[in-house]
Formats: sequence, C-alpha cells, structure tokens
Amino acid sequence: MDLFSKIQEATQFLASKGIKDVEVGIVLGTGLGKLADLIQDSISIDYTDIPYFSASTVESHKGKLIYGTLGNKKVLAMQGRLHYYEGYDMKAISFPIRVIKFLGASTLLLSGAAGAMNLEFKKGDLIMITDQINLLPTNPLIGANDERLGPRFPDMSETYSKNLQEKILSIAGSKKFNLRQGVYVAVQGPMLESAAEYRFLRTIGADAVGMSTAPEVIVAKHSGMNVAAVIVLTDECDPDNLKPIEIDEIMEIAGKAEEKLIELFSQVIDAL
Repeated sequence: MDLFSKIQEATQFLASKGIKDVEVGIVLGTGLGKLADLIQDSISIDYTDIPYFSASTVESHKGKLIYGTLGNKKVLAMQGRLHYYEGYDMKAISFPIRVIKFLGASTLLLSGAAGAMNLEFKKGDLIMITDQINLLPTNPLIGANDERLGPRFPDMSETYSKNLQEKILSIAGSKKFNLRQGVYVAVQGPMLESAAEYRFLRTIGADAVGMSTAPEVIVAKHSGMNVAAVIVLTDECDPDNLKPIEIDEIMEIAGKAEEKLIELFSQVIDAL
C-alpha cells in the first residue's frame, strides 16, 4: 500500500473516533507533555491503536494523540514523538504529521528538549528555532514523490514561519520571558555529542542540538503547513567545560520550564 493510501486509512480511522476539523497540530517532546492536560473535551487514542502509527519507545513519551479544544481552536497534540535512534525510518517518524495535515491542520507547533551550544544560552532557557540544519542520515522526502502530498522540490527559504515567530516574540515580550532565538541542528543520537562534535556543530552555525524536530518540520513544509518551534535547553554544551548529564536531570529541567512553554503555546494558539 502506498503512503497516500495509508494516510487516508489512518485519517478515516481517527475521523470515525470524532477527530476532525483540526486547526492546529502540536508536537509535545521530552518532558513537555502536560499541555495535553489543558485540552478540553479531549479524545485520547494510543498510537498503537491507529493504523500505520508506530509505538513511542522513549520512557517520557506517552505515545498518545490528544484531540480537543485549546483556547478557541481545535487542536491535535502528539504526546510524545518518534526518533530515528529508536530504529524508525523517516517516513514512520513523520507519518503522524501527514495525518495531522490531512485532518485539517494548517499550523504545526513543536516543542522538545535540546542542548545549548551557544555559550550565551543557559540550561532552562527557552529557545525559538529560527532555522535548522538536518544532519540526520536521510530525510522523509527521499524516494518517489506523490504530488498529492506536496511538491518534488519543496522550498525551505522560510522553514519556520516569520509570522508565527513574530507572534511568539510579542507574547514572550509581554510575559517578560527570556526567549532565546537560534538555529537548531538535528543529529541521530542516542548518545550525546563529544567535545569535538560540539565544536564542529558550533562551527557550522548551530546554537542548539537535538535528536528530533527536523524530519517533522521537513514534512510539514512539504505539505504546506506553517511551522513554529520553541524548545527547552536542558544542558550546556561548552566543549571546554563538559560535564556528564543524566536523563533524570534533563527531565527535571524540562519540567521546570514547562509552565512557561504551556503559557506561550496557549496564547499563540489563541492569536492564530
């Protein structure tokens, strides 16, 4: 079965459960799943119950789609995402984004956790991604292109919507949030980077490093969605002063920043 048919089957399944007329898709990454608790009149479905969805194997990712109303918008949130390091291919990782688009969403908001490589940034800071570098070994658009999903050569000159960035900056300013801005680089993981790798990534222009986001954004842009991403910086990647960091510490730092991120996303959605 081709990709288009799989997307249609998954979409029809979710529509039969009452999920329709989605306006905004949301990806909730590491330690940032509580936004789903604010979704009203919600419907929750496990990834494993949805045709052609894959299971999330990372402990902090619940692997559920949450549908309902947030503010004045119909939203569909991914409570947890899929990663290349879990062994999934790019089409599996990005498949939920395709389905969210087919259910009606024109906007995609992404969150997650990343390491701070810009030495002015500190752990616990929020950063709005202004552009990205994809260093994963491949991407979701490799192979035959289906024009029903998007163009063969999608333009990435404005990967992240400038209009959405302006809204986010305005809201962050009104709340006096210290919102950083910078370039995100996606690497395959699951190991954290060596000091030499951090130096390399900084040299090519990255301010933050993570193991996700880029494949989802590529597919969202391919399908014509407006995209914005705000992530939590959970560790400081100074190659001259590296210290070991445990996943529990990453989760704790992400949790502390979650309240600000929830407020930011909620108000952005209201402003759309």
